[in-house]
Amino acid sequence: MKTEYQKCMAGETFDGKDPVLAEMTLRTKRLLAELRATDYADTRRKEEILRQMLGHVGEQVHIDIDFRCEYGKNIFIGNKVIINMNCTFVDNNRIEIGNNVLIASNVQIYTATHSIYPQERTNQQWEEGKAICNTYALPITIEDNVWIGGGAILLPGVTIGKNSVIGAGSVVNRSIPQDCVAVGNPCRVIKSNIQKVGIE
Repeated sequence: MKTEYQKCMAGETFDGKDPVLAEMTLRTKRLLAELRATDYADTRRKEEILRQMLGHVGEQVHIDIDFRCEYGKNIFIGNKVIINMNCTFVDNNRIEIGNNVLIASNVQIYTATHSIYPQERTNQQWEEGKAICNTYALPITIEDNVWIGGGAILLPGVTIGKNSVIGAGSVVNRSIPQDCVAVGNPCRVIKSNIQKVGIE
């Protein structure tokens, strides 16, 4: 029988109040509180906390203040990545961020979601100690050299192809191919085959 975490990672409905998942969340919230309490100039300690909390942190990674996440361990970050202020990553499933990625302020990345049908979304056989709603999660991938504009929202299961740009305020509900500019709600491609200058 699968654990609730295995169900979560498999994209199946899982119980978010499972004791193992609850402990993962608690540990991460405590590390986030410690990160927020660390002096902004103490880059060594901040890096230690991030490496303890996240699945992988590459070299030359900057994560600015008021970063929030769920489990932490499902976030994998490549090299030369900037994550600006007030970003929220709901990492009930894997969030993979490549190299040379820019993520602007107030970006929200959500792997978790619910059914659009109320009878499936609500837990009809609810009992004390169980989640009141049915949740599942799908992975999100941000490939190399991507720029995510301020306030953009990435929804479960999407991939942003390498070199692409997501305009500020966009809501990305489907995957975006490489080498393009995409904007809007819902996000759509407005420019393809953008020129790559000095990028291997």
